[in-house]
Amino acid sequence: MNKRKVALITGATSGIGRATAEEFAKHGINLILCGRRQQRLDSIEKTLSKQTEVYTLNFDVRNREKTLESITSLPEEFKDIDILINNAGNAHGLDPIQSGNLDDWDAMMDINVKGLLYVSKAVIPGMTERQSGHIINIGSSAGKEVYPNGNVYCGSKHAVLAITEGMRIDLNPFGIKVTAINPGLVETEFSEVRFKGDAMADNVYKGYKALQAEDVAEVIYFAISRPVHVNIADVLMFCTAQASSTIVKKSQ
Repeated sequence: MNKRKVALITGATSGIGRATAEEFAKHGINLILCGRRQQRLDSIEKTLSKQTEVYTLNFDVRNREKTLESITSLPEEFKDIDILINNAGNAHGLDPIQSGNLDDWDAMMDINVKGLLYVSKAVIPGMTERQSGHIINIGSSAGKEVYPNGNVYCGSKHAVLAITEGMRIDLNPFGIKVTAINPGLVETEFSEVRFKGDAMADNVYKGYKALQAEDVAEVIYFAISRPVHVNIADVLMFCTAQASSTIVKKSQ
């Protein structure tokens, strides 16, 4: 009987991370769910454990020691991670570079770039040893195209794409697949964080149908379910109303 695969998902308490956990559970993939909000982790574990085995890790990817320690502490049955979904990420503020907030810049670079690297550093050695695995880094259309006031956020997502390409090259000798999934506008808590709870966040998704977290989760599952010889290297996905970072067809 084939052993169930194990997937580790960061930022699993909401949005794309949570939707991916739900999608994977439907297909019998065992889950390691990581996040900062223990109550949410407990709630998701309770729901999804009816479908698959679930283990939760409560840590902030910005904390290098805690990240490495948490992943090292996994019980034996969850140690062999087949799939890594580097999903934890954020955007803070929408200011031009000359008036940008240093704390916002630190948060974006620490979570989107350094956090991804810390988690990957903890997981990759097991994959190279087994000479198998699949890493999916959740980028953004902002990693393909810079837009006004996107500066540091776009920079962090361009870095994610460069790191992903570097990973694919370096891990090629070990048979490890590496994928970038780059969504455009997705209706999640993303804008609430970016606008820091301001009412402006409510207007971001009005007048058109944005991508839903479940749409992205389905593409992620498609990528990880391809035959061994197929690697979906890079995906850019928009909702139909979106043509680019700055062009969105909205109803009046």
